[in-house]
Amino acid sequence: MFSTKSKAERTADQAWEYLSSAMSAAGNTATKAAAVAGDKGQDWADEAWRRANAAADALAGRRPSRPWGLLTLTALAGIAAGWAAAAYGRRVLTREAAQEEQELAETAVIITGRG
Repeated sequence: MFSTKSKAERTADQAWEYLSSAMSAAGNTATKAAAVAGDKGQDWADEAWRRANAAADALAGRRPSRPWGLLTLTALAGIAAGWAAAAYGRRVLTREAAQEEQELAETAVIITGRG
């Protein structure tokens, strides 16, 4: 009469049943779509399968893996941007220092009257 499962467990069981059914149907549909639509159908099938596996992993309590390649690429891009900004800053400061030195030299010539 009374169920020993909690509402969360019943919901998880129901979600698992729905997911299993959807994965089976997606596999059948993907096979048919790949046969009819060629590469586009295969791309769709791969994406559907990837999403279904991600949902199954989430229901099983497994966390998705970190996108290490993307994180590494982002870090390298940040390092390159920082290096470029620092190099540009050094170039600007060197140019400003040279202009100041030239202005001081011109001012010294005018004040002293030598030249």
